[in-house]
Amino acid sequence: METFSISNLDLVIVLVYLAFIIWWGLKNGKSSDSQSYFLAGRSMPWWVVGLSLFAASISSTTLIGQSGDAYHTGIAVFNYNLTGIVVMVFFAVFLLPLYIKSGIFTIPEFLEKRFDRRSRYYFSAICIIGNIFLDAAGALYAAALIIKLILPDADLQLIIIVFAIIAASYTIPGGLSSAINAELIQAVILILGSILLTFYCFQQGGDYFYQLFASGDISVKLIRPLTDTATPWLGLIVGMPVLGIYFWANNQTLVQRVLSSKSVDEGRKGVLFTGFLTMLTLFIIAIPGVIARHLFPGLEKPDMVYPNMVLQLIPVGLLGIMLAALLSALTSTLSAILNSTSTLFTMDFYAQYNKNASSQKLVIIGKITSCVIIVAAALWAPQIGKFGSLLKYYQEMLSYIAPPVVAAFLLGVFNKRVNGNGAFAGLLSGLAIAVVMLFYKNEIFGDMHFLLIVPFLLTVSGIVIYLVSMCYPKPVAEKLVDTTFSMRELKAEFRANRALVWYKNYHSWAIVLLVLSVLIWIIFS
Repeated sequence: METFSISNLDLVIVLVYLAFIIWWGLKNGKSSDSQSYFLAGRSMPWWVVGLSLFAASISSTTLIGQSGDAYHTGIAVFNYNLTGIVVMVFFAVFLLPLYIKSGIFTIPEFLEKRFDRRSRYYFSAICIIGNIFLDAAGALYAAALIIKLILPDADLQLIIIVFAIIAASYTIPGGLSSAINAELIQAVILILGSILLTFYCFQQGGDYFYQLFASGDISVKLIRPLTDTATPWLGLIVGMPVLGIYFWANNQTLVQRVLSSKSVDEGRKGVLFTGFLTMLTLFIIAIPGVIARHLFPGLEKPDMVYPNMVLQLIPVGLLGIMLAALLSALTSTLSAILNSTSTLFTMDFYAQYNKNASSQKLVIIGKITSCVIIVAAALWAPQIGKFGSLLKYYQEMLSYIAPPVVAAFLLGVFNKRVNGNGAFAGLLSGLAIAVVMLFYKNEIFGDMHFLLIVPFLLTVSGIVIYLVSMCYPKPVAEKLVDTTFSMRELKAEFRANRALVWYKNYHSWAIVLLVLSVLIWIIFS
């Protein structure tokens, strides 16, 4: 493994940053009751929600994975983020109001309110398993790999334990409020550090990128041919939006930040603010990844692209800030996963088992659960390097399960005839499809790109949900309150918002966001 050195000054900057994050998170923690601990008292303004959501969404997969993908295939990987921005507008307009009005703690809880407890337990269990053994363990492993580049003699397990303690030290005592307040600092450091990296990338390789753009090279195009191995244009239309809805609207780790909003309007603006911040990833992740192809030719491992850029381009002193930015992405993701997973177990399982548990008791269970989660993730993290293929299969299986979940949410919100039996049948069909696809994908679809398979999975699940629902009575009226879309309410809200100054109206934010998205697609088409 290639190794790099770091100056004492940079090391001090990193250590001071980590100490400050722990202190800041603890200082702003709230754990007096379950509302405060799990949802920060539902008191967060839009800009806090937006920064926190952005920090939680920029994981090791985003920084290390997307820059590595851009190195090999070009900026097409940004399509996932750009499509996600469009999905954020959809989420803010149609789904977010229902989540907040229904008073839920978890996304699986919404499934129970709309359908029944079976769907809640099923989806929550899947989320918990994936969060611990894939997301949390992956974040710890990625952080350890970065430190191993600088300190090659350090023990991998020891590094993992240290990072687990760092994230747990402020997240467990203070809950979501601690995590969000730490994420505010982490988001700012991440943005500034990434802009710094982009500056040095363009300083040394900007001419290379301009040449690619002027010549119309495929690596700087977002719209690709149908045969493209990265993102075929049809997959961009029919596949990515489905995955985007799952990531932004059904993901407890991210949506929990939105649930902490003080109102529906603040939540909407927070999500849209995240959309504007996400646009930056084209310039601070994807394009630098393309430039790295010129600066560091011949890198075999995609995961080494981002570390090479950070450790070789950034000068002494500033390197410490950049490493702090990188660690911000890793620790904020881990903190977000830790808090959301403990919320899932506490509210979806323990609170259902012990319905008389006090608010303070739920907080205690949440803290104990967080301890168990971080220990399990830390113990499993080293195995990721040994059993990468198994994790690849597990990741693939989760992605197969995503379309049925999206189908259940969309049909549940927009079709009042769909009931609990149909939803549960659709979710189980997703599990069955995942198992079949895991072993027989090539026999069924050949080498068809996954993004083109997603709509098939969505359609099959949707049909199962609808047909099974037709075999059973309509849902009772209470199942439709604050869980289904109302055109009448949306029109009334639109009329009320006309009286607002344009910059206070979230509609204006959404329109600007969509226009900018289309412009980016046109410029890089």
